[in-house]
Amino acid sequence: MDEACPLPTPASNDEKSEIEAMLKMHRIAIVGLSDDPSRPSFQIASYLLSHGKEIVPVNPTTIMVMGLKAYPTLADVPGEIELVNVFRRSEFCADVTKDAVAKGAKGVWLQAGIHNGEARRIAQQAGIHYVEGRCIMVEHMRHGL
Repeated sequence: MDEACPLPTPASNDEKSEIEAMLKMHRIAIVGLSDDPSRPSFQIASYLLSHGKEIVPVNPTTIMVMGLKAYPTLADVPGEIELVNVFRRSEFCADVTKDAVAKGAKGVWLQAGIHNGEARRIAQQAGIHYVEGRCIMVEHMRHGL
């Protein structure tokens, strides 16, 4: 297991249902996806791709990641986004969550080590799924989806 994805603490029943619902989503925009193969975001995106997920890179500093067109913002992504997976520092997550809600995403997932109370509140008020502080790859492996 990678240090970017430490083993999580057990999830509450509410959190388990959020995790399971989001793991079933197919089109995932990854905000902060790096084009550097040594970065956790790249490794996790590669894992998700290998498990049949459609990945949409969102990063204003790159044009392509893993042969996929990268978009500078969520608003620039064409079509529907089911899940927004976030690899940004906590202080940026409320704005990312607002953008996800505006785009019509069904869920926001903040990666392991990332927490933001305002982002949680925004997601709850919008009625979308929300998980923070957990690695989507670890949870995918754990749930076998």
